[in-house]
Amino acid sequence: MESFLALVTDYGAWILFAVTFLSCLAMPVPASLMMLAGGGLVASGDLGGLQAAGAALGGAVLGDQTGYALARTAGGDRFAAWVSRKPARAKAMTRAHDMTGRWGNLGIFLSRWLASPLGPYVNLAAGLMRIDWPRFLFWGAMGEIVWVTAYIGMGYVFAGQVTAVTEIAGNASGFLAAAAVVVGLGAYLWKMGAEIPKKKRSAKS
Repeated sequence: MESFLALVTDYGAWILFAVTFLSCLAMPVPASLMMLAGGGLVASGDLGGLQAAGAALGGAVLGDQTGYALARTAGGDRFAAWVSRKPARAKAMTRAHDMTGRWGNLGIFLSRWLASPLGPYVNLAAGLMRIDWPRFLFWGAMGEIVWVTAYIGMGYVFAGQVTAVTEIAGNASGFLAAAAVVVGLGAYLWKMGAEIPKKKRSAKS
């Protein structure tokens, strides 16, 4: 934790911009933890609140658009295939395709903060699926606002307990993601249950 605080202290808003940008391209950087540290520095007066939030949000939105643009180019399929070489990433891409195709705008929005590990892969899926860029930009930016505000806000409020808040936030994120899966599965089963009687009636007729 001291190392992360030192990085934010030394580089200020630039490090927040860099880590959120890279995290949205599936790079293994502790963006959420860095934003918590940034919020703590805002509380201590060592970093401006608008400066911290603006840098983190700018990096996240630019990272989203970069991933989307890479996937939408002529070589997008090859790029996605390269990303999916590892089994874990291939599984994430499959889930991202399902989430984007099934939930549409809501899937893009939720993948920014509720199911944030899928966010970079949803960027790629949205580009490959040729989702309208203005729609992707709007819903992605709305989700990133929630993500940045939540973590910098928690860092600000719990400035003296950032390490403990990090653990709590991680557990809460996992719980919420699991809840989202349960809700989605329930909605799917409900839809299937509603369609079965229709199929039986059409078969009888």
